[in-house]
Amino acid sequence: MRLRLAAPLVAAAAIALTISAVPAQAADGHGGGSTAGWARHAPRPGLSDQDFYFVMGDRFANGDTGNDRGGLTGDRNTTGFDAASKAFYNGGDLQGLRGQLDYIEGLGTDAIWLTPIFKNKPVQLEDGPSAGYHGYWITDFTQVDPHLGSNQDLTDLVAAAHDRGIKVFFDIITNHTADVIGYTAGDRTAYISKDAVPYEDAEGNPFDDRDYAGTADFPDLDPATSFPYVPVLQPDEQDLKVPAWLNDVSNYHNRGNTTFTGEDSQYGDFFGLDDLFTEKPEVVNGMIDIYKKWVDDFGIDGFRIDTMKHVNDEFWQQFGPALQQAAADQGDPDFFMFGEVALDGSDAKTKAFTSHYTTHDKMQAVLDFPFQAAARGFASKSADNQQLASFFTNDDWYTDRDSNVYELPTFLGNHDMGRIGYFLKTDNPDADDSELLARDELAHTLLYLSRGQPVVYYGDEQGFIGAGGDQLARQTMFASQVPEYRADDQIGTDNTGADDNFVTDHPLYRTIQRLAAVTAKHPALRNGAEQVRYASRGSGIFAFSRIDRERRKEYVVVLNNSEDTASAAVPTYFAKQKFRRVYGTGPLMLNSDGARRLSVSLPGLGAAVYTSTAAMPLSKHAPSVRLAQPRPSPIAHGRMHVQASVGGSSFSEVTFQRRVGAHGRWQTVGVDDSRPYQVFDDTTAGLEPGDRVAYRAAVLDNAGHTRGSGVRTVRVPADQVSITSPTSKVSDVYPVTVTAAVDPERPLQEVTFQRSVAGGHWTELGTDSSAPAYTVTDDVSDVDRGTTIRYRAILHEPGTPDVVSAPVEVTVGAPEPSVSSVTVAGSLQKEMGCPDDWQPGCAATHLAFDTTDGLWHGTFELPAGSYDWKVAIDDSWNVNYGAGGAAGGGNLALTVPPGGGTYVFTWDPITHVPSVAPAG
Repeated sequence: MRLRLAAPLVAAAAIALTISAVPAQAADGHGGGSTAGWARHAPRPGLSDQDFYFVMGDRFANGDTGNDRGGLTGDRNTTGFDAASKAFYNGGDLQGLRGQLDYIEGLGTDAIWLTPIFKNKPVQLEDGPSAGYHGYWITDFTQVDPHLGSNQDLTDLVAAAHDRGIKVFFDIITNHTADVIGYTAGDRTAYISKDAVPYEDAEGNPFDDRDYAGTADFPDLDPATSFPYVPVLQPDEQDLKVPAWLNDVSNYHNRGNTTFTGEDSQYGDFFGLDDLFTEKPEVVNGMIDIYKKWVDDFGIDGFRIDTMKHVNDEFWQQFGPALQQAAADQGDPDFFMFGEVALDGSDAKTKAFTSHYTTHDKMQAVLDFPFQAAARGFASKSADNQQLASFFTNDDWYTDRDSNVYELPTFLGNHDMGRIGYFLKTDNPDADDSELLARDELAHTLLYLSRGQPVVYYGDEQGFIGAGGDQLARQTMFASQVPEYRADDQIGTDNTGADDNFVTDHPLYRTIQRLAAVTAKHPALRNGAEQVRYASRGSGIFAFSRIDRERRKEYVVVLNNSEDTASAAVPTYFAKQKFRRVYGTGPLMLNSDGARRLSVSLPGLGAAVYTSTAAMPLSKHAPSVRLAQPRPSPIAHGRMHVQASVGGSSFSEVTFQRRVGAHGRWQTVGVDDSRPYQVFDDTTAGLEPGDRVAYRAAVLDNAGHTRGSGVRTVRVPADQVSITSPTSKVSDVYPVTVTAAVDPERPLQEVTFQRSVAGGHWTELGTDSSAPAYTVTDDVSDVDRGTTIRYRAILHEPGTPDVVSAPVEVTVGAPEPSVSSVTVAGSLQKEMGCPDDWQPGCAATHLAFDTTDGLWHGTFELPAGSYDWKVAIDDSWNVNYGAGGAAGGGNLALTVPPGGGTYVFTWDPITHVPSVAPAG
């Protein structure tokens, strides 16, 4: 356990920044003076100009029916194959994909992204049952899944794609393997936190794994004693996984099923999938070796990385650089990786979170989930364009020394959340096909012409809609036998899922084809600097520029997300100059006015791109540059917001640098090429609270002139701690879970919790030293209802004063339901009044909330028989609880004796445990 260091309490609000301004040391370097010669162009490292096509191998094309069953015999629960079920293998394979490269190339594709192709556990009976057609239940990381073909088929596919200039990217997993490990307490059990049961080394000493993550040292573990659950393997699965180190059960977290929140988001099993102990050096090195082998042997061009946010930072800080170096050693300096950091929303807070993996964790890029939310709002919901402008303004969260937002793959929908067609249909239920097609084209136009690297999800170019996410968004491109897919409507065509859908004259295919062609002809539309120019209040015109820095050309992209004709005077860099249309509808030529504005009118849901016919006038001298006072961002305390104001109105780029201490070396922290000029510098890597940091900026204009700013000095602020729950009301029936968040998280931190009842003295509740979630439980059963309780947290960190959070005040009251409904769902529902079994939304088997004990209860009569059941929350399988209260846990069994009986079903919302007992 960690040693607690005594330190005086210091209120967080009392920690002040020390800021000093130094006058600018140079007025104009004219090409690089001694002060501003370090001004640079914004980088476009690695890849920033690819058009991705995202393919699910099993659902694309069936080139070899002989591998449909993966070499296995028996029924679908053994082979995993059932062409008539959306939950099983449908027959697509690598040969089929290779046979359709003409179709993929014709779309304008530069890169194919494949769902995982490694050998999977064919079927997991607990999950539906369902098959591993999607590729995320890996047992053998060294060979292609036999349902998809062979390693030779992969070699042939990569060679054929490379011959066409198309890169191939693998979808890879480092977070988990297939569900093979069980526990002596049950196969899919409820999560046990590190607070409740810490890890113990082989000698029985408790420890926090976060104290060792990222180092070469890690305590020895004993599977029988080191974990909260004792892991076990079935005799026939002792050596199932490849490489062999994956069969060592001590290389897994072994804490039970995740609920996808808090600590268990990084430590829990995904519906039973074995969660790797990625804090251990053996696991880090093992995963690096696995994927280096694929790079070395197959010439893979890069990886999309699954479930990135569910793996600790220290893993990525080693994994990313190691794979890039391995590829470089093989002659591929442009090897590119991007991770899945799934998150709802598109605001600055969301970007602060997703950008953490590129700025702090040394990874190149992440999938741009915030873009998906913003693009849906713009094209499907006709949202206020000020929201989209704000979204792009926050792009600088991704700006650091060697990467920026231009590398991020952008997308409109995917295999998990659902397709853009589904969102369009959901958001516009009364729209006809022509409106849906126009909105679909508008969404793809934004996708292709704004910053980032566009990803088309296979089938979207054929107008696939689907009925939701996951299995409902995984249609086959070949004629389907799945009833749900055969009935699927499609945008822009009379085809359905019952047809082959490799249609090259589909209007969406042709639109994407044209977009890819215009960006290939005008590369600035792919990776030129982007500057927001105009955003209507409400729906209407949204416009931005893309800058060809080498040719000093400006492209003005104008989009209309309203259904009516709209006009705008769009600012540009040019006065009284001609602009020529290169894409979309409208006059072939337009002229900017003396105020540098381009008047554009577009039909409803229309788009156009205009380019300047002349080169941008060269600046005569560098503009002024002034650095604002750097301050920690209120959104992410470990990120220093550094902003510069630049004079003039022409295109410029600003380089930001920092120096640690009075005599440290100046280092670039980012280069920004659009207004507002800013970076959000990560001060957690290598810096400690109280360290003195100096910042400066230099502007580089379009003629190569430079000018430096003054220097501003700040101190890295103390880390913050805040109470995150409870927030308003607590119940005297439930134990209160008090949680605190620390920003930023560092090794060796610990948090003490205190409470004050009715304004009384602060009393200590306990201290938690296990990162990343800090919690304590408070018993308030002896506190009268109506009484107020205040909670606060105290952060202890070696070498720094203690920091006290702001208090949070709550009121003790009667229990209230935390969910809308709880359903007893299972093989007993027909006997309890439902039309069918396993129906999570059947009201006849709803439980009722009891305010006296805070539990959900329901009494039902049942005939004799044996039944399986669990509880479903809010009429959906999205959240459900089974044996032991595990999220997505195993079914519970109920045997009713001859003659039947009356039973009381109960669900505890705190422990999540469902139970049943005879009535009376």
